[in-house]
Amino acid sequence: MEGLLEQIDPLDARQFYIAVKRLADSLSYGTDKSPFLGSGLEFFQSRPYQEGDPIKSIDWRVTARTGKLFIKEYETPKRLPCYLLIDTSASMMISSTAKSKYGLALHIAGGLAFACLERVSPVGVLGVGETDLRIHPSLSKDQVMQWLVRLRRFRYDEQTTIGQRVAEFSPSLKSRALIIVLSDLHDPKAVPALKQLAQRHDTVVIQFRDPAETGLRGAGLMRAREAETGSDFVTHGRKVWLDQEQIDFQLKRSGIDHLLIETDEPFVPHLRQFFSSRDILSRGSR
Repeated sequence: MEGLLEQIDPLDARQFYIAVKRLADSLSYGTDKSPFLGSGLEFFQSRPYQEGDPIKSIDWRVTARTGKLFIKEYETPKRLPCYLLIDTSASMMISSTAKSKYGLALHIAGGLAFACLERVSPVGVLGVGETDLRIHPSLSKDQVMQWLVRLRRFRYDEQTTIGQRVAEFSPSLKSRALIIVLSDLHDPKAVPALKQLAQRHDTVVIQFRDPAETGLRGAGLMRAREAETGSDFVTHGRKVWLDQEQIDFQLKRSGIDHLLIETDEPFVPHLRQFFSSRDILSRGSR
């Protein structure tokens, strides 16, 4: 069953763009060192002087040490592409607050994407569930917005395949990248796949949790339906669905930066502090 995010999030495409741009500006404010762009040129090596080389490029330190003229060579730093992988599974649509996990993830992904573009780092936005989007990172805001708007459509019956998709995604990348995964991590295969991903790429996980997932206060036994399989089951209202301490431990041990966002709390201060304190966005130029 296909649905539109507008059914829960009333913003139209233009309003969504404004919200995303405002978030990007908030994340970028006070970080004007533009880490994705770097210094423009970085020292590479010194080599012997050749006829025609500019005098201003002489490496005077090496020249003084060797007694022969040497020239400094520079190279333009490579801009690390950033991929934003958004979990499009049905569990992401759980919502006991004003905004679903999926709606919040899409908003944050847009803000991060635009913040990356402002630092001249190519961005790719990919739906992780069963939404098949094969993309190449782009520096075009229009292209990024097309991906985001397309992901505002979702299916209520999608099964969680984040673990499988992450496992398939990593080998397809020919060079190192910054990969930001936005998910509730309900798939038990997600964390093992992310640990594998982190062996080759800079990996960041933004996890979303709805208050209902930490237990319903005062509730006893109740009937429920699993969002992704449609299976009915009986559970206790105070059941906690994920072992959060174990998730935190596994991700930290693998060198994965991890932020947990509660859907009923302001997220911008936490998000900004998380990225600035770890200097995550500065990984874009190496």
